[in-house]
Amino acid sequence: MKKNNVTKVLSMKALMAAALLMGACSNDADNAAQSSAEYDPESKASVNWTAILHAPSPPSGDVLTKLEEHTNADINFNWVPDASKEERITAALASGELSDIVSLTMMTNSSVRQSLKSGMFWDVGEYLDDYDNLKAISQEVRDAASIEGVLYGVPFQKPLARSGLVLRQDWLDNLGMKQPTNLEELREVARAFTEDDPDGNGKDDTVGFGDRSDLRYSSFKLLASYHGAPNGWKVEEDGSFTPEFETEEYMNTMKYSRDLYENGFLSQDFAVTAKTDQQQKFAQGKTGIYTGMIDILNLKNLSQGLQDGLKLVPVNKIAGPDGEYHVWSENTGVGGLMAFPKSEVESEAELKRLLQFVNDLIDEEAFMLMTGGIEGTHYELNESGAIEITDTDLWQKEVQPLSSSRPSEITHSLVDADPDKQLANELVEENTEFAVIDPTVPLDSATANERGTELEKIMVDATIKYIMGEMDDAGFKESIEKWRSSGGDQIVKEYAEAYKASK
Repeated sequence: MKKNNVTKVLSMKALMAAALLMGACSNDADNAAQSSAEYDPESKASVNWTAILHAPSPPSGDVLTKLEEHTNADINFNWVPDASKEERITAALASGELSDIVSLTMMTNSSVRQSLKSGMFWDVGEYLDDYDNLKAISQEVRDAASIEGVLYGVPFQKPLARSGLVLRQDWLDNLGMKQPTNLEELREVARAFTEDDPDGNGKDDTVGFGDRSDLRYSSFKLLASYHGAPNGWKVEEDGSFTPEFETEEYMNTMKYSRDLYENGFLSQDFAVTAKTDQQQKFAQGKTGIYTGMIDILNLKNLSQGLQDGLKLVPVNKIAGPDGEYHVWSENTGVGGLMAFPKSEVESEAELKRLLQFVNDLIDEEAFMLMTGGIEGTHYELNESGAIEITDTDLWQKEVQPLSSSRPSEITHSLVDADPDKQLANELVEENTEFAVIDPTVPLDSATANERGTELEKIMVDATIKYIMGEMDDAGFKESIEKWRSSGGDQIVKEYAEAYKASK
């Protein structure tokens, strides 16, 4: 429900007037008044928000206006395209050109972690329990989102493990194939989708796996899960840490991916492909396997008018060599932080107002606006209460760009009228049982904070080169040694120390 007690921070002018009335005459007195002042419950807030854009263009239309009405705020988005977020966000952190709220989704990025630990952002841990929606954030999520026990923003709440595959069910049907249940069967599907003319047009114009350059959200990370690789790091029995790329399972994943690539079952340009291009290729019928179950409805929408008779199916269970199913968890259900820079949010009163704004975004009304849009315009609820998008094009323009900025994807649940999307939702929930956690999420390493992203690039580049056949086993081992000598050994040591201290 919409809250009528949404408020705005007292202006500096009002604070100064209050200080004068109390006879204060020093800057210290002004600052004290500013810190202790409560925000005006009847005034409107002005919120500047740097957010990540996962759609081709920013939202338009009335949804944002409705969202502003619900939160009693003027919202000015500074949109950062997902493809350039690392460059843009790190540049903003370095320059100090920030907004009231900054969506920090790259929690392992060294520049981000350094900025958080530097004191640039407010510690919000003590404030969350003052708000009805924020206080519901579990302690597990708070711990996972914290750095050395300090929570530098409101966590984006996500499902524990969202990863999975989307396959062309119509291609499977055309070829008389069943959905794959293990890695061998998955390879055979990728082969058939590439070589056996799955669309029946008589042309050699399809590829099994469509993919992109981001190893974390491409097929590689998911395939590594299927192979039983650790999620980032493995904690040994003696408490020491082993990076995932030094495990046999990771090496087996690289060999599996290299086989796909060498045979043409994996997109040959994956190393230079962005997410939007990957989606477009799938929508155009050029590829038949996509990594990301949660995108299934978007893929169907993108394919409208391009792929007649298209049928998709989400698949989450692919058994590994051990016969078991494993899936990696994204930061233990944390999708990043909505952080508040002290340079922009100068007082506690301002911070509290912004926390109220975030709290209101978690309300069911705001959630529905950012998920479905406006009832009667973008969606309807059918007789069973399931949500059905009624104008796909309008939804994509006015709603979809906002959906990735929802503070919580787990507080409210919807039944989707699209059976494929609903099945994907259920499989994401089922993934919780099989999720593999990154043990370093709640830990801190000074070296990782300082040079982690730079060092990570060494192994990302080596992995891509190995998959493409440009590096052999010996070359990959040399890359590991370079990683270790450049600071990796110190990271291993620091994580082990932090782990021991946490016990």
